[in-house]
Amino acid sequence: MKMMRVVALAFMLAGVFSVTARAGWDPAEEDHAKVAVDYFKTHGPALDRFFEHAYGYVVFSDVYKGGFMLLGGSHGKGYVYEQKKIVGRSSITQLNVGPQLGGQSFSEIIFFKGREELENFKKGNYELNAQVAAIVITTGMATNIDYSNGVAVFVLPKAGVMAEATVGGQKFSYNPY
Repeated sequence: MKMMRVVALAFMLAGVFSVTARAGWDPAEEDHAKVAVDYFKTHGPALDRFFEHAYGYVVFSDVYKGGFMLLGGSHGKGYVYEQKKIVGRSSITQLNVGPQLGGQSFSEIIFFKGREELENFKKGNYELNAQVAAIVITTGMATNIDYSNGVAVFVLPKAGVMAEATVGGQKFSYNPY
């Protein structure tokens, strides 16, 4: 029990010291967002139809995840697009409970089929529960994947090794430009 408290405290302290202040619009952010989108287009050509027809999407180029024993989590920052135009920033935070060990990084993109789904996301405090599954992008990925409740989630692993059998959810924030 003492070890869980130490790990929880370490995650909280890491979150406190990793938060950065933002003062308005930064032109370099659009470049970072474009690089993230290009990364998905290059490594997941099966996503082309989502990029073409989705009302909007949020892309997280780097999400970092770690876990030890029974507690783990992840965090990343991303960009929100509406009608192919960047409209804001987002963050993703995940907490997992269950046996786990390791660390990894990945990219994640969430497509919104229509305006209503994107507007729900932009209201803030958006969460994906266990019923919405993320599809891992692989070479030769199936193209018959479709939206679930107006949302399609894709993950592109980058690096690391993680073993887990956990339960958790992802929570998102939205900050308009």
